[in-house]
Amino acid sequence: MRNVVVAGGGVLGSQIAFQAAYCGHDVTIWLRSEASVGRAQAKLDNLKEIYTKAIELMDSSKNPADWCIGIAATDAFNKEECLKKVKKAHKSIKLIVDMKEAVKDADIVIESVAEDTKEKIAFYKAMAPLLKPECVIATNSSTLLPSTFAKYTGRADKYLSMHFANYIWKNNVAEVMVQKDTKKEAFDTICTFAEEIRMLPLKIEKEKNGYLLNSMLVPFLLSGLDLYVNGVSTPKDIDIAWKTGTGAPRGPFEIFDVVGIATAYHIVQQYQKVPGLISPLLKKMMMPYNFKGMEKVLKGMLDSGKTGRAAGEGFYKY
Repeated sequence: MRNVVVAGGGVLGSQIAFQAAYCGHDVTIWLRSEASVGRAQAKLDNLKEIYTKAIELMDSSKNPADWCIGIAATDAFNKEECLKKVKKAHKSIKLIVDMKEAVKDADIVIESVAEDTKEKIAFYKAMAPLLKPECVIATNSSTLLPSTFAKYTGRADKYLSMHFANYIWKNNVAEVMVQKDTKKEAFDTICTFAEEIRMLPLKIEKEKNGYLLNSMLVPFLLSGLDLYVNGVSTPKDIDIAWKTGTGAPRGPFEIFDVVGIATAYHIVQQYQKVPGLISPLLKKMMMPYNFKGMEKVLKGMLDSGKTGRAAGEGFYKY
């Protein structure tokens, strides 16, 4: 799995690409337009600084909470070597708009385009005839099942999900999930690749909306958002309630800003449209939720450019 192509240079797409390059893979990011190239490069520039600061902190700190296992193990940490890997990764990642050129040598393609069914189908249809036969495809979709797209990939037996948590150099898990046609060889290959890029592969042997993490996280986020859109409290106080009461590092609105308001908007839409996305019991509990109010608030933020932390403002200003 030497040649890695990440389709999409958004928040997670750029992180996946940088982490794979940091771990020695040849990485290309495929982007839809020349305008996307500039945005993706800015994210990679920022990641270079983030990794550098994390390595400096790891070198000086004795606090285990400051350690990033995605960067180095505690018993194999060499500051100078890690910094060299950061510089090399930053220089080596290729940003390409031409899809044929981007994927021609790909051993693995990690799809990280928008959470939109039509967009993903169009992407797979365009890419399928361009790949070499042995290439494996993994989707990083947060809410959409891989079985929805398997037939469009031209290789359902080599297609599955590989979902990452945000800040993957620190929160270094990769949820690897099959769909009904995934062959064991492809599943094992992706789990091995996850380990190669210093992730912990969490094996999911049955399709499940939301995987493991989001099955727990999304209902929590929607609960916080519902409190806000119904005028119960402010994002700041809701976040403080959660952080102070549980010891968690972030509240729901801080998380929304990190993952991006566009992702939050798509999640709200999916929870209303996709049957079985949540369990019958949880669905009953969430029926009173003001999803229309959530959509209105998030759409208003998107329209005004308040798209999250990466843009400088979401629910908070940065």
